[in-house]
Amino acid sequence: YVLHFLSAKCHRYSASTSLAQYPPNTLSGPLPAPTTPHIPVHFDKDPRAPAPPVSPPMAAAAASTGNGSPPVGLLVLMVLALAAGWFANAVRPPPPTPCGAPGGPPVTAPRARMRDGRFLAYAESGVGQDGARFKVVYSHGFSGSRMDSPRASQALLEELGVYMVAFDRAGYGESDPDPRRSLESAAQDIQDLADALDLGDKFHLICSSLGCHAGWASVKYIPHRLAGVAMMAPVINYRWSGLPRGLARQLYRRQPLGDQWSLRVAYYAPWLLHWWMSQTWLPTSTVVSGSGSFPNALDEKNRLMALSTGMFQKRAQAATQQGVQESFYRDMAVMFGRWPEFEPTDLGEAPPFPVHLFQGDEDGVVPVQLQRHICRRLGWVSYHELARVGHFLSAVPGLGDRIIGTLLPGPAGNSSTAAGSVCAY
Repeated sequence: YVLHFLSAKCHRYSASTSLAQYPPNTLSGPLPAPTTPHIPVHFDKDPRAPAPPVSPPMAAAAASTGNGSPPVGLLVLMVLALAAGWFANAVRPPPPTPCGAPGGPPVTAPRARMRDGRFLAYAESGVGQDGARFKVVYSHGFSGSRMDSPRASQALLEELGVYMVAFDRAGYGESDPDPRRSLESAAQDIQDLADALDLGDKFHLICSSLGCHAGWASVKYIPHRLAGVAMMAPVINYRWSGLPRGLARQLYRRQPLGDQWSLRVAYYAPWLLHWWMSQTWLPTSTVVSGSGSFPNALDEKNRLMALSTGMFQKRAQAATQQGVQESFYRDMAVMFGRWPEFEPTDLGEAPPFPVHLFQGDEDGVVPVQLQRHICRRLGWVSYHELARVGHFLSAVPGLGDRIIGTLLPGPAGNSSTAAGSVCAY
C-alpha cells in the first residue's frame, strides 16, 4: 500500500513538472522576441478581493526547490517505503519444501492420510498390530522424529503385547506441514492417525517434552479416544495464567538471555520468529543451537557427545528438511505463544482414564517447581518425580520400562499409583 501511494504521488509530481506542459516553440530554437503579454481584464470581480486559498498540491509544488527535485517529505516517504519493503522481506519465511513435491525431499517412510489431505509419516515398533493387547501412540519432543520412543525394552513390549507407533508431528521429518497448526489440530492429528491405522476406539498416548502440548490437547479435545496418557517432562509455558506469577517470573529470568528473548518473541510476535532466529547480532535460543549446558550430568554428557559426533546436527537436519519455520518455529509459536483455547490448569474435571506425569528434579529445561504446582492443581494427575534425573527421560536406563509398565496394566505393570502422589525414582 505504501509503495502504491508513493507511485501515484510521484506520477502526479512528474506530471506537474513535466516539460510536456510547455508549448513546443518554447523548448527549442531561437528565443522569440519579447512581446507584451495580453492580460485580459475582467470587471466582474473586485480586484481588491482576497486571493483564493492555495490548494495543498500547489502548496507542495511551491515548497519544492524549483529545479525539479521532489519535496523533502516525499523523499522521507520513499526511504520509509524501502525500509518497510526490506523488513517485510526479512521477516517473511521461505516457502516450505514438502516431501514428495518437485524439488522437495523424497518420501521414504510409510505415511497416513489426515482428514484435510495432509500426510503424517510414522514408524512402528513392539509387536504386530494384529496380536497386540495395547496400542500406543508416541508424540516426540522438540527436534525429534518418528524414530524416537520411550526406549522400553523389546522383551517388555512383547510380554505386555504392546504395538507402538511414533509419528513425525506436522512439519517435522516427512510429515506434511500444517499452516494452521494449533493445540486442537495437534490432538486431531493423533486421532486421525489412529483412525488411519485402525487402532480401535481407544488407545494409549505417550508424549515427550514439548510434544506434550499434544498430550494436554488430547485430554481436552479427544478424551473419548484415550485409554491412558503418560507425559515425560512436559514443557511448560511461563505465561500460563494458572502458574504463580512471582515464581514463574523468577524462574523465567534464570534462563539464558537468548532463551528469554526467544520466548518473548514467540508469545508477542510469533510472525517475527523466522527473522529473530536467523539474525546473528542478538542472542537466540540455546535449545535450538545446542549451546546451553544442563545441570544434570547425564543430560550434559549426552549433549556434548551429540555435538561432537554430529548427531545433533543430523537430527536437526532430518527434523527440519521441509523448512525450519514449519517445524521448530511453529512448535515454538504453538507451545510458547498464547493459549486462548485452554491451559492445563483449566482441565479441572478428572478424565475417565489415568494420566501419569514423569518429571526429573534436575531438569534444566522445565523447572520442577512449576511442574509440581500444575500437578497439585490437577489432583487427578499421578505425579512421578525422579531423583537425580534431568530432562531427557528416554536416555535414563530402565526408565522406559517403568513408564510403559506404569501406564499399561499387565504382569509387569503397576498402574495403581494413587492420583496426586509424589514418587521418587
